[in-house]
Amino acid sequence: MYFSKSLIPILKNNPSEAKIKSHQLMLRTGMIKQSSAGIYSWLPLGFKVMKKIEQIVREEQDRIGAQEILMPTIQSSEIWKESGRYDDYGEEMLRIKDRQNRELLYGPTNEELITEIFRSSIKSYKSLPQLMYHIQWKFRDELRPRFGVMRCREFYMKDAYSFDLLDEDAQHSYNKFFLSYLKTFKRLDLSAIPMAADTGPIGGNLSHEFVIIANTGESKIYTDRRIFDVNNDEVALDKKSLIDLRKEYNKYYAVTDEKFNQNEFDSNVTSENKLETKGIEVGHIFYFGDKYSKPMNASVDFNGSKEFVKMGSYGVGVSRLVGAIIEAKYDEKNEIMKWPLAISPYHCAILPQINKNDKANLEKALNIHEYLKSKNIDTIIDDTDESISSKMKKFNLIGVPFQIILGKKSEDDLVEFKEIGKDVTKTKVEEIYKIIINKL
Repeated sequence: MYFSKSLIPILKNNPSEAKIKSHQLMLRTGMIKQSSAGIYSWLPLGFKVMKKIEQIVREEQDRIGAQEILMPTIQSSEIWKESGRYDDYGEEMLRIKDRQNRELLYGPTNEELITEIFRSSIKSYKSLPQLMYHIQWKFRDELRPRFGVMRCREFYMKDAYSFDLLDEDAQHSYNKFFLSYLKTFKRLDLSAIPMAADTGPIGGNLSHEFVIIANTGESKIYTDRRIFDVNNDEVALDKKSLIDLRKEYNKYYAVTDEKFNQNEFDSNVTSENKLETKGIEVGHIFYFGDKYSKPMNASVDFNGSKEFVKMGSYGVGVSRLVGAIIEAKYDEKNEIMKWPLAISPYHCAILPQINKNDKANLEKALNIHEYLKSKNIDTIIDDTDESISSKMKKFNLIGVPFQIILGKKSEDDLVEFKEIGKDVTKTKVEEIYKIIINKL
């Protein structure tokens, strides 16, 4: 890929309408373009990052046995009336009518639709548990959309749903997703704290938000610093292991402002371990029993009687994670974005100094590009006539972790190499290949 042929519209300065660094960076590097208030087009750079995040989310859902489906963005109002939420959800729900005057809505969430799918497909308790997820666009008509993709109206989300016979089984499903989220955020190089949270319009009596610390976050959080030391690396998916994991986290006070109690905080956390700060919600899980299955008659046959299934739902904001990771990783002072390697838009940028009368550097860049491409390393060649220093600043801003620099002094097998945030070194091309391949 040549930079001159790519759709990456870089701006020289931060747009005036952007107030937080993720919004600023995403507009400035051409990751997104606003279509209308709170609604964005995702351009190639932003889309690449989002799809890489999506794949990590998908892999961790698959790992716990969840099945991927795809539900529509437009839903019938009838199933929402069955559950009792159609009138209760509020003005965030976009309600529409089709040409036959049927009431429809643009789905803000999918509890009703997945319950309707379940009740028409599963009849026996022997088919339980059922864990299903999809990754789809959603719409919530925010009163004041702001902060770019952090609080927008249309967003890309993974939501999953569990169906179990008994409360004990449903708690096990809940714990599976609890661990899955911890693993997902760890792969994204984020320290996400599971915090007791309010259930809001989803309902139920058990809920956890997964929050990362960020000064620009809208959630006020109160926690014991020792919660960051809990080890979940080798936790198995059996019931005992997952219960023990929850117990380890429950040892430490960690709540959002809706659940905060000053006396509990003071009595449970020593002064040196208290952490009061702001954070960004990147995931939310709920257990709500038969809140939806009972009014919608989603039941299974169990020993000759009808048993309403116990349900939970589990959300991760895939598009929001792009902004959240920028908030956590962007060095605003030095204008350097340090994406986790797994989701960087490109792994390597090749920066040749272009001379109209000498194509040697460009030919060398193409040879390097073809080799890295053969190793499935995502690479871009900056074939513009900018200076090398300008190119390096540009790719620091974009957040490409490795840069191969082909300047005037580049010899046949010796070129300049830079890892983002580090100094430039002169290295043999073959050694660069080894460094990049080993780190990826």
